[in-house]
Amino acid sequence: MAYSDWWKKAVVYQVYPKSFQDSNNDGIGDLPGITSRLPYIKKLGADVVWLNPIYKSPDKDNGYDISDYCAIQPNYGTMSDFDEMLEKAHALGLKIMMDLVVNHTSDQHKWFQESRKSKDNPYRNYYIWRDSVDGHEPNNWGSRFAGSAWEFDETTGQYYLHLYTKEQPDLNWDNPKVRQEVWNLMRFWLDKGIDGFRMDVINLISKPEGLPDGNKKTGAKYGGTGLVANGHRLNEFLEEMNDKVLSKYDVMTVGEMPGSTPKEAIKYAGLKENKLNMVFQFNHMNISPNSDKRLGHWNDEPIDLVDLKKVLSKWEIALDGKGWNSLYWSNHDQSRAVSRFATDNPKYRVLAAKMLGTTLHMLQGTPYVYEGEEIGMTNAHFTELSQYEDIQSLNAYKEFVEVEKIVDKETMLKYLAYRTRDNARTPMQWNQNNNSGFTDGTPWLAVNPNYSQINVEENLADSNSIFYYYQKLIELRHNSDLIVYGDYAVIDMEDEEVFTYRRRYNDETLLVINNFTAHEVIRDYGQENGALLIGNYADDKNTRLRPYESKVYLLK
Repeated sequence: MAYSDWWKKAVVYQVYPKSFQDSNNDGIGDLPGITSRLPYIKKLGADVVWLNPIYKSPDKDNGYDISDYCAIQPNYGTMSDFDEMLEKAHALGLKIMMDLVVNHTSDQHKWFQESRKSKDNPYRNYYIWRDSVDGHEPNNWGSRFAGSAWEFDETTGQYYLHLYTKEQPDLNWDNPKVRQEVWNLMRFWLDKGIDGFRMDVINLISKPEGLPDGNKKTGAKYGGTGLVANGHRLNEFLEEMNDKVLSKYDVMTVGEMPGSTPKEAIKYAGLKENKLNMVFQFNHMNISPNSDKRLGHWNDEPIDLVDLKKVLSKWEIALDGKGWNSLYWSNHDQSRAVSRFATDNPKYRVLAAKMLGTTLHMLQGTPYVYEGEEIGMTNAHFTELSQYEDIQSLNAYKEFVEVEKIVDKETMLKYLAYRTRDNARTPMQWNQNNNSGFTDGTPWLAVNPNYSQINVEENLADSNSIFYYYQKLIELRHNSDLIVYGDYAVIDMEDEEVFTYRRRYNDETLLVINNFTAHEVIRDYGQENGALLIGNYADDKNTRLRPYESKVYLLK
């Protein structure tokens, strides 16, 4: 069945349901709240709404531990609420993309509840169970949320694998019955009329044969599970998924694939392949890691612009004509874009947020806007451990400060403030009212105190706001094949202050200039020969680039 590549021209708006809009004042965002805000997303110009998990869950990892794939989390509403939201979205011309979380389930899922009862239970092989080795875990793998990736279960005297929390046991995709269960739950939602899936850590579903030990970084207690990514049967599983399910529907698919290279992305989501439309990669999220490799991404170092340009350029060039990029600065697992990649200093925040938007939206690929990015929401800058909800952050603090004693309390709190996932999960800032209009109750996570200055109401009242700038960026993309399909070439890769690139398509050339600094610089790229399409200052000083200035020219 042949379909158009509508997703190439689309712009996706990501909604984190728990933090978007609360309709019943219990402090938790919900489906009716999302429905009430769909006209806002439509006004921005987005085409697709990606919802983080809304399935029934014990909520050990904010919904990524699913206990029933075909039921709605009660805090979010009912299935009829979902149906109403989907109908309203489609009436507005918006598509709905769901999160597909099938590397693991919740330990409360009926499959696992049965699986742990006995070694001969029909569901036993739905998960990965192993005997101990020499009185300890089956291998040296560490969980991505700290600690061992194995949990001992007293009932049967074996360990089960969990690459994330112990409440998230990994499914055994080598079992064809598991794959059939996944195909069935996918059809359940697709038959309801949803328009696609974002697939959570989908490249981890194929585990290596024999589950060998991983290499350990110097001083580390556990081996890395990097060898789990892009396993030997992943291609087979994705082909089967497409053959059995996806090929029957005109939908958009993006696979979250940590640790992937452009070559692997083309293999699993190439334009000539029948698997996925695109992947989420994390190369640009993982630059500036801690010099102590045991701490991974936990640090508070600013981004190195040359490193950022090298990563983004590598993907733009490698995928051109062979695959399709997913473009994003932030999501529910990352820090706020303006705080991490530019500055949230009030003096420059608006300019910096517009500059980042320009840098991203003029690239080749499908842009993703994370809720609040379009108004320049910032990191929360928490200072106390008690302010955090994120299990990854709390586990990291416990492991690195209390158990391993690698860093002191003050240093780790600085790292958390910069990189915690809670930065992205503070409630959406709608207005200057109590709790910024998110809820009249007590929010599940504190609202960022700067909501009185940064909110939707303020943005919509200001014609020069970040919101309207994003609206124009999206409109430009919708109306330009040059922006959608043009090839890419970076200009002066080693420039540590300015990120400039060209896009070409047919006989047209686009010049994109972005000053990533808080000071003025001079750069001449021949922009005097172009027509300015968009810029974040009211006037154009040509070769003079002011702090965080961003300009896009159509060259003659």
